[in-house]
Amino acid sequence: MFEFHGHKCWASALGLRAGLIALRELGSPRSGAKTLYTILETGYNHGAGCFGDGVQYATGCTTGKGNLLRNPRGKLAFTLIDPQKRKQIRISFNPKIREQIAKSNFMKKRSQGIPPTEIPEEDVWEVVNLVLNAPEEEVLFIGKVEDSNFEPPFEVMGMEVCEICGEIVSLPYIRLLGTNKACSTGNKKVCIDCSGYEEGFEKRKV
Repeated sequence: MFEFHGHKCWASALGLRAGLIALRELGSPRSGAKTLYTILETGYNHGAGCFGDGVQYATGCTTGKGNLLRNPRGKLAFTLIDPQKRKQIRISFNPKIREQIAKSNFMKKRSQGIPPTEIPEEDVWEVVNLVLNAPEEEVLFIGKVEDSNFEPPFEVMGMEVCEICGEIVSLPYIRLLGTNKACSTGNKKVCIDCSGYEEGFEKRKV
């Protein structure tokens, strides 16, 4: 998991442990295709966003497969959903050991701006082992397995080539440019960047 993430840290270890517990509680195997979905609550530019990589690695729900969805709330939390069973569970970080993490040599060095890859191994493993070995109830709030009404998003398979830049684009992101027959550009299928329109169809303000 750490090789996948790029470095060793407590937040990715926390995500790994949380993801494995979620699978256990749902009684579901790791998602190979899109058998499971995760709604991740870490925000963008989140200080402990590494949590999300641990969750991805454990559950098999990834950005590339499209079964890792975002609900940015700035929390170390996620909901794992098994659409076939119509069940879900939410798990979040229990701040009970937060102070121990904050006082660790690892976090003291991180607060000084030292990258995690430059922190001595013994300092890294001290806090990683704390997260991995502490009793579950001291590390995580484990919700109850609940009924789920989640409907997996529809997967669009088709793609088109933008008639301006020549790059291939997924169909939902194609825009029509020049719908007026009198327009010299005609009806071109183009990407968002070439169209001058934003994702929500609103024209960009000049």
